[in-house]
Amino acid sequence: MPLIDLTVETFSRRHVPEMLDWFADVGAVVQWGGPGLSFPLKVAHLEAMLAETETAEPARWMFAGLASSKLAGHAQVALDWQNGVGRLSRVAINSQVRGRGLAKPFLREVVDRFFTNPAFERLELNVYTFNEAAIRTYHNLGFREEGVRRSSVKVGDTRWDTAIYGLLRSEWAASSD
Repeated sequence: MPLIDLTVETFSRRHVPEMLDWFADVGAVVQWGGPGLSFPLKVAHLEAMLAETETAEPARWMFAGLASSKLAGHAQVALDWQNGVGRLSRVAINSQVRGRGLAKPFLREVVDRFFTNPAFERLELNVYTFNEAAIRTYHNLGFREEGVRRSSVKVGDTRWDTAIYGLLRSEWAASSD
Protein backbone atom coordinates (compact mmCIF):
# COMPACT_ATOMS: atom_id res chain seq x y z
CA MET A 1 0.00 0.00 0.00
CA PRO A 2 1.47 3.38 -0.91
CA LEU A 3 2.32 5.74 1.91
CA ILE A 4 0.39 8.51 0.15
CA ASP A 5 -2.90 8.46 -1.77
CA LEU A 6 -2.59 7.85 -5.48
CA THR A 7 -5.08 8.37 -8.28
CA VAL A 8 -4.57 7.41 -11.92
CA GLU A 9 -5.94 9.35 -14.85
CA THR A 10 -5.21 9.91 -18.51
CA PHE A 11 -2.06 11.99 -19.03
CA SER A 12 -2.96 15.28 -20.71
CA ARG A 13 -1.43 18.58 -21.77
CA ARG A 14 -2.04 20.02 -18.33
CA HIS A 15 0.49 17.52 -16.90
CA VAL A 16 3.28 18.44 -19.34
CA PRO A 17 4.80 21.39 -17.42
CA GLU A 18 5.08 19.32 -14.23
CA MET A 19 7.16 16.67 -15.98
CA LEU A 20 9.74 18.78 -17.79
CA ASP A 21 12.23 18.89 -14.90
CA TRP A 22 12.07 15.22 -13.89
CA PHE A 23 15.25 14.20 -15.74
CA ALA A 24 18.60 15.63 -14.67
CA ASP A 25 20.77 14.56 -17.62
CA VAL A 26 20.81 12.74 -20.95
CA GLY A 27 21.22 9.36 -19.22
CA ALA A 28 18.04 9.90 -17.21
CA VAL A 29 16.09 10.92 -20.34
CA VAL A 30 17.35 7.87 -22.26
CA GLN A 31 16.60 5.58 -19.32
CA TRP A 32 13.03 6.89 -19.31
CA GLY A 33 12.27 7.44 -22.97
CA GLY A 34 14.85 5.57 -25.01
CA PRO A 35 17.72 6.71 -27.19
CA GLY A 36 15.47 8.65 -29.57
CA LEU A 37 14.96 11.50 -27.07
CA SER A 38 17.35 14.34 -26.32
CA PHE A 39 18.09 16.29 -23.15
CA PRO A 40 16.48 18.34 -21.81
CA LEU A 41 13.00 16.92 -22.21
CA LYS A 42 10.93 19.42 -24.16
CA VAL A 43 7.24 20.23 -24.45
CA ALA A 44 7.47 19.16 -28.11
CA HIS A 45 8.58 15.65 -27.08
CA LEU A 46 5.51 15.15 -24.88
CA GLU A 47 3.19 16.88 -27.37
CA ALA A 48 4.28 14.42 -30.09
CA MET A 49 3.54 11.51 -27.75
CA LEU A 50 0.15 12.98 -26.85
CA ALA A 51 -0.72 13.34 -30.54
CA GLU A 52 -0.48 9.53 -30.81
CA THR A 53 -3.26 9.19 -28.22
CA GLU A 54 -5.78 11.28 -30.14
CA THR A 55 -6.59 9.11 -33.15
CA ALA A 56 -9.62 6.84 -33.53
CA GLU A 57 -7.40 3.82 -32.92
CA PRO A 58 -4.67 5.38 -30.77
CA ALA A 59 -1.04 4.33 -31.16
CA ARG A 60 -0.48 4.84 -27.44
CA TRP A 61 -2.19 5.39 -24.12
CA MET A 62 -0.61 7.71 -21.55
CA PHE A 63 -1.24 7.63 -17.81
CA ALA A 64 -0.66 10.08 -14.98
CA GLY A 65 -0.34 9.05 -11.35
CA LEU A 66 -1.37 11.87 -9.03
CA ALA A 67 -0.46 12.25 -5.37
CA SER A 68 -1.99 15.20 -3.56
CA SER A 69 -3.15 16.49 -6.95
CA LYS A 70 0.46 16.68 -8.24
CA LEU A 71 1.98 14.57 -10.98
CA ALA A 72 3.84 11.76 -9.25
CA GLY A 73 4.01 9.07 -11.93
CA HIS A 74 3.92 8.67 -15.67
CA ALA A 75 3.58 5.61 -17.92
CA GLN A 76 2.75 4.88 -21.52
CA VAL A 77 1.54 1.84 -23.42
CA ALA A 78 2.33 1.67 -27.14
CA LEU A 79 -0.46 -0.25 -28.87
CA ASP A 80 -0.21 -2.87 -31.60
CA TRP A 81 -3.90 -3.39 -32.38
CA GLN A 82 -3.28 -5.89 -35.18
CA ASN A 83 -1.41 -8.33 -32.94
CA GLY A 84 -3.14 -7.53 -29.65
CA VAL A 85 0.10 -6.47 -27.98
CA GLY A 86 0.98 -3.46 -25.85
CA ARG A 87 4.42 -2.24 -24.84
CA LEU A 88 4.62 -0.64 -21.41
CA SER A 89 7.16 2.15 -21.67
CA ARG A 90 8.33 5.49 -20.41
CA VAL A 91 7.57 4.68 -16.80
CA ALA A 92 8.78 7.21 -14.24
CA ILE A 93 8.06 8.18 -10.66
CA ASN A 94 8.87 11.78 -9.78
CA SER A 95 12.08 11.80 -7.72
CA GLN A 96 10.33 13.94 -5.07
CA VAL A 97 8.01 11.04 -4.17
CA ARG A 98 10.18 7.97 -4.83
CA GLY A 99 10.44 5.48 -2.01
CA ARG A 100 6.84 5.95 -0.91
CA GLY A 101 5.42 2.81 -2.48
CA LEU A 102 3.77 4.40 -5.52
CA ALA A 103 5.27 2.46 -8.42
CA LYS A 104 3.56 -0.88 -7.87
CA PRO A 105 -0.02 0.40 -7.30
CA PHE A 106 0.38 2.92 -10.13
CA LEU A 107 1.54 0.26 -12.58
CA ARG A 108 -1.01 -2.27 -11.31
CA GLU A 109 -3.74 0.21 -12.26
CA VAL A 110 -2.14 0.81 -15.68
CA VAL A 111 -1.94 -2.94 -16.34
CA ASP A 112 -5.53 -3.45 -15.14
CA ARG A 113 -6.76 -0.75 -17.52
CA PHE A 114 -4.75 -2.26 -20.39
CA PHE A 115 -6.18 -5.75 -19.92
CA THR A 116 -9.72 -4.36 -19.55
CA ASN A 117 -9.64 -4.03 -23.33
CA PRO A 118 -10.34 -7.50 -24.80
CA ALA A 119 -8.35 -6.64 -27.94
CA PHE A 120 -5.08 -7.19 -26.08
CA GLU A 121 -3.52 -10.49 -25.02
CA ARG A 122 0.06 -9.48 -24.20
CA LEU A 123 1.82 -6.62 -22.45
CA GLU A 124 5.58 -6.40 -22.83
CA LEU A 125 8.31 -4.02 -21.79
CA ASN A 126 11.99 -3.27 -22.12
CA VAL A 127 14.05 -2.29 -19.10
CA TYR A 128 17.75 -1.58 -18.75
CA THR A 129 19.31 -4.37 -16.72
CA PHE A 130 20.88 -2.01 -14.16
CA ASN A 131 17.42 -0.68 -13.15
CA GLU A 132 16.95 -3.11 -10.27
CA ALA A 133 14.11 -1.22 -8.58
CA ALA A 134 12.01 -1.27 -11.76
CA ILE A 135 12.80 -4.94 -12.38
CA ARG A 136 11.64 -5.84 -8.85
CA THR A 137 8.39 -3.98 -9.45
CA TYR A 138 7.81 -5.71 -12.80
CA HIS A 139 8.46 -9.13 -11.22
CA ASN A 140 6.02 -8.29 -8.41
CA LEU A 141 3.39 -7.46 -11.03
CA GLY A 142 3.84 -10.86 -12.70
CA PHE A 143 6.06 -9.96 -15.67
CA ARG A 144 8.49 -12.67 -16.77
CA GLU A 145 11.94 -12.05 -18.20
CA GLU A 146 12.10 -13.35 -21.77
CA GLY A 147 15.63 -12.37 -22.78
CA VAL A 148 18.34 -9.74 -22.85
CA ARG A 149 19.55 -7.66 -25.77
CA ARG A 150 23.20 -7.18 -24.89
CA SER A 151 24.91 -3.82 -25.53
CA SER A 152 21.71 -2.54 -27.15
CA VAL A 153 21.99 1.18 -26.37
CA LYS A 154 24.90 3.60 -26.32
CA VAL A 155 24.72 6.53 -23.89
CA GLY A 156 27.86 8.63 -24.07
CA ASP A 157 30.74 6.16 -23.90
CA THR A 158 28.70 3.52 -22.06
CA ARG A 159 26.69 0.64 -23.50
CA TRP A 160 23.55 -0.65 -21.77
CA ASP A 161 21.87 -4.06 -21.91
CA THR A 162 18.09 -4.24 -22.30
CA ALA A 163 15.97 -6.96 -20.70
CA ILE A 164 12.69 -7.94 -22.33
CA TYR A 165 9.71 -8.84 -20.12
CA GLY A 166 6.22 -10.04 -20.95
CA LEU A 167 2.88 -10.61 -19.25
CA LEU A 168 0.01 -12.52 -20.88
CA ARG A 169 -3.67 -11.86 -20.20
CA SER A 170 -4.03 -15.38 -18.75
CA GLU A 171 -1.15 -14.76 -16.33
CA TRP A 172 -2.64 -11.42 -15.26
CA ALA A 173 -6.06 -12.98 -14.73
CA ALA A 174 -4.51 -15.76 -12.61
CA SER A 175 -2.62 -13.24 -10.46
CA SER A 176 -5.81 -11.21 -9.93
CA ASP A 177 -7.82 -14.14 -8.54
